Amino acid sequence: MDDSATEQGYLPAAEEPTVPDAHPLARWLLPAGIIACVTPWLSPPTALALGMVLALALGNPFAGATRNAAKWLLQGSVVALGFGMNLNAVMKAGVQGFWLAAASILGTWALGLVIGRMLGLRPKTANLVCAGTAICGGSAIAAVGSVIEAGEAEMSVALGTVFLLNAVALFIFPALGHMMGLTQDQFGTWAGIAIHDISSVVGASAHYGTRALQVATAVKLSRALWIVPVSMVAVYLHHRNQAKNGAQLEHPDAIAPKRRIRIPWFIGLFLVASLARTMSPAIAAAAPTITEVAEKALTLTLFLIGTGMARHTLKAVGFKPLLMGVILWGAISVGSLVAVLHLVT
Repeated sequence: MDDSATEQGYLPAAEEPTVPDAHPLARWLLPAGIIACVTPWLSPPTALALGMVLALALGNPFAGATRNAAKWLLQGSVVALGFGMNLNAVMKAGVQGFWLAAASILGTWALGLVIGRMLGLRPKTANLVCAGTAICGGSAIAAVGSVIEAGEAEMSVALGTVFLLNAVALFIFPALGHMMGLTQDQFGTWAGIAIHDISSVVGASAHYGTRALQVATAVKLSRALWIVPVSMVAVYLHHRNQAKNGAQLEHPDAIAPKRRIRIPWFIGLFLVASLARTMSPAIAAAAPTITEVAEKALTLTLFLIGTGMARHTLKAVGFKPLLMGVILWGAISVGSLVAVLHLVT
């Protein structure tokens, strides 16, 4: 995968915070927060909230380092989770989630384009919010944005919208799941479909239970594979629209064309790890320990993602894009929940 910060959706590159804005106290509290994340007492939602509060109150003096660390920790943790999952179970959950993903992606995108037009949003902004909501958050926004030549402002709005919705989902989904009495399989499938970024999917499902974590991870990663066909369709439609409009860019800060599609390659490593766990009794015996370490690493990842929040990021999210994101998120959450209750036991 590309090393750019925007790929994971933590912070728009154009909105990167500067070190002078950070309070000197943050240099001590941020390492203390990192230490707290590896203790047994800090849950994934609490870690994300702690990181956000620290960033908004004091700033982040290590913004570049924490963003890069969060990216690699997230990918490494997901691969490590593969060592704790039987490949047959992964494939079963992935296939079951595939058809729900196909229906929800098409439905969400169609609804999003209608809402975007009603709200008067720029077509590219509407498409980016659709991508983040329908597929897999920041990664999908970065992939689609690169091939439709989206500008930095449009990327910032879409990424900020998804960031906020992910934070909310991490807190409310486990509570809603318990309130409705969802089984581990039902919650894992629902979280994998309805929550945007893999980080929040794993954080919420880990908080719900081990089986929910396994199902949610498999469903979400199978959903992330839709980045490739969706990006290809986006390329075709974008070039067709350019041809109709005389190849004029929508605005002057558009990203240069012919950017390659960013593919989440770490999904392949996850499957390799799952295969190794299935074939090797030694790895299977060590699976609980590996999963525990991966969950702790994901808690730290969410803390680091939270430290990427900044006041100017919040200001970049306008009311209309946020309203569109909330409506789409509500639609995909309710629709997938109904499907899960009827199809998953």
